[in-house]
Amino acid sequence: MTEAERLSKRLIQQIACSRREAELYIENGWVTVDGVVVEEPQFPVQDQQIALLPGAKAETQPPITLLLNKPAGLGCGLGANSCQQLLAHAYRWSEDASGIRPLQRHLRRLELLTPLETDASGLLVFSQTPGVIKLFKDKGATLEQEYLVEVEGTLDASGLKRLAFGLSYKGTTLAPCKVSWQSENRLRFAIKAVQPGQLRYMCESLGLRVLGIRRLRFGRTGLAKLPVGYWRYLGAAEKF
Repeated sequence: MTEAERLSKRLIQQIACSRREAELYIENGWVTVDGVVVEEPQFPVQDQQIALLPGAKAETQPPITLLLNKPAGLGCGLGANSCQQLLAHAYRWSEDASGIRPLQRHLRRLELLTPLETDASGLLVFSQTPGVIKLFKDKGATLEQEYLVEVEGTLDASGLKRLAFGLSYKGTTLAPCKVSWQSENRLRFAIKAVQPGQLRYMCESLGLRVLGIRRLRFGRTGLAKLPVGYWRYLGAAEKF
């Protein structure tokens, strides 16, 4: 048995590339060890079979942003009941059209930019991308969000107008928003800078019972057909 050495060193010897090229090939998922993709240049190898996959490119890959359709009942923290358990390649939507090659590092160092309450469902945005993170931190309050709120009860025209403008929450008058009936028991909100508990409070203050809250869209990007419990990459042409 040969002495263990770094995968990157073995690859350099095998294909006569530079150290940086070897690291890029490995980090970008182009190298297999006994048929299994390994993305760590420091991975120790001995007598295993090392192979470079067809089409391999020694190029720097940008950080990514992904969209998750959170189920109701899962929190946004790091506990056992967290939606972050869904950040695994097993939960990537099979119809993801981004063209991005899935890598293990895409699921590390992700920042949740758009948390939701545990009992709410819908769009969450996770990102490694500095520009996207800065956008949400600096201008997130100006991005319109779209929600569907399932309710029980009745609401006349004046009540609908009050939902759109005239309510206060936690001692502050709420900014105007757009509210309409999507069906006989679903209200559609187009609203900015939503605070935790705000939508439930708005509806309950007018005598409605809230059965469910679902976020559909943040800015110009929405869930579309993304199934509950799955995620996809944000495509290069998509903007918030």
